[in-house]
Amino acid sequence: MTTVGVVTGAGRGMGLACARELVGQVDTVLMVDRDPETVTAAAAELSAGGGVVAEPFVLDVTDDDGLARLAKRVAELGTLRSIAHAAGVSPTMADWRRIFTVDLVATARLAETLRPLAVEGTAMVVFASMSPMVYPKTPDVAALAVLDDPLHEEFLDHIRAAVGPDIEDTGMAYTLAKLGVHRFVWQEAVRLGPAGARICSVSPGVIDTPQGEQEAEAHPIMARLVEQTPLRRKGHAEEVATVVAFALSDRAGFLNGIDLLVDGGCYAALRTQTGR
Repeated sequence: MTTVGVVTGAGRGMGLACARELVGQVDTVLMVDRDPETVTAAAAELSAGGGVVAEPFVLDVTDDDGLARLAKRVAELGTLRSIAHAAGVSPTMADWRRIFTVDLVATARLAETLRPLAVEGTAMVVFASMSPMVYPKTPDVAALAVLDDPLHEEFLDHIRAAVGPDIEDTGMAYTLAKLGVHRFVWQEAVRLGPAGARICSVSPGVIDTPQGEQEAEAHPIMARLVEQTPLRRKGHAEEVATVVAFALSDRAGFLNGIDLLVDGGCYAALRTQTGR
């Protein structure tokens, strides 16, 4: 049976790096991206290298009908083996509603849509962020309860009511959305377990990508985080993708329901400084 991998945000950056890492792990990679030109070129490049069939799949991950089409295509191709969900937006790219919709709600919807295709050995890694770990304020119980129900039809209204007007700050919205991803992974691991399938999240620190550069220009704290990182540099997309590939592999078969922090030791340094 043909094994299938799905990579979202696969046209560039960390998504493309993840797709490259799946060569040799699966027979076919569905490269999902909303930009048709970029993802088509990326798929052609990956296929030309041999070792895998890379098929472009144009999709906005917030499109429920499109997600249904994706699940149908996976089933047509073979057995779902790996999912690397790298698609997302950062604070400078959208307003607070779009950030929650793309980074949290679409993550939960993608997992829900592909869950019926999960079999023993299926593994999923969804992208979160270091941001919730370094954010100084812990959400209250009411906000956490809302974050734990991202597929509620009134989710955006509920999170606005629980947090208040501060939620419209895109930095806060991003942090809470990624915290929601961390928490979603706990729940999804329990749901997938009976099928013999797994899920983890990966939380990159400051990574040298065009999206990361855009954030650094708008938020000086990014440079300070790099300075505080023990390795004294930004990470590379390939370094994150290598971790994702391991988590998706059979070698990580007992790795489940946790977050993998890939930040060069930044969080460790911050904890040491604060004595936490």
